[in-house]
Parts: sequence; C-alpha cells; structure tokens
Amino acid sequence: MSKMSKRVVLTSLVGAAAVAGIAVAGIASATAPSAPTVDNASARFLPPSADTGGTFAFAADVADDSGVKSLKVLAWPNSSDLKPTAEEMEHAESAVCERVDDEKSTCAYTLRISGQEAEGMQRGDWTISALLTTRDGEKKFVPEATTINIDF
Repeated sequence: MSKMSKRVVLTSLVGAAAVAGIAVAGIASATAPSAPTVDNASARFLPPSADTGGTFAFAADVADDSGVKSLKVLAWPNSSDLKPTAEEMEHAESAVCERVDDEKSTCAYTLRISGQEAEGMQRGDWTISALLTTRDGEKKFVPEATTINIDF
C-alpha cells in the first residue's frame, strides 16, 4: 500500500470512528453456512459535540462451519476511489467478535473521533469493506459490506 493510500485509509479510519450506535446482530439462522458469510452489516456515525467525542461503529454477523478467527474492517470515503483489495485488508483494524456458537459470531468495531479529527473528515458517502478470516484459514472479502453517509 502506498504512503498516499495509507494516509487516505488512516483518514478514513479516523472519520469512520465517528459512528456511534452499533446496530448489532440479527437472529442467527438454525443451520451454519458451508462457506464463510458476512451478513447484516450496518454502520452508524455520531458526530462529536461540544461535550463529547464522536464515534463510528460497524457491526456484522459472520459465520463459517470451521468457526470465525477474525474480521478486519476499513471505512473509506467513496470520493477517494480507494477500493482496497483483500491483501490490503489484512492490515486493517480488527473488529471485536463475540462467539454465538461454534460457527457464528457477532462482530463490532468502534472508532472514537475527536472534534478536530471530525473537522478533517470528508463529507459524503463512505463504504465499509470487511475481510472475514475463518479458523481453517478461508477468507471472505466483502468490498462493500455497507455504506454510510457522513454529513454533519
């Protein structure tokens, strides 16, 4: 990843942090998928106020028949045309995953954003990409897990 890409990604992550309410988890289905899945992805942004910092939050239900190892998350402004690859996602921030059962987890990522960081954020539509890694080493890259509009 080039220096410019890293800066855009870093700026994106900082901007993404301002999303606050986590819309966590749908109801898990009774049977586990045979291939890795990323479902029910959602994101929220809460801009900072005079009294508190802002947040960016992302949540998703993930599953694989071997179990879930990790979920990497990257938020980026659409106007940047970043379009991260699965390989680049290996270096993204990790969500915190809570195991539902042997095959399913609910994952959430929250980034806190200061007023100064929010001022530097690009306004408009942002895309959140996700990379699921399973316990047996399979990977599921979702370039557009969800989108959110940052405008405050």
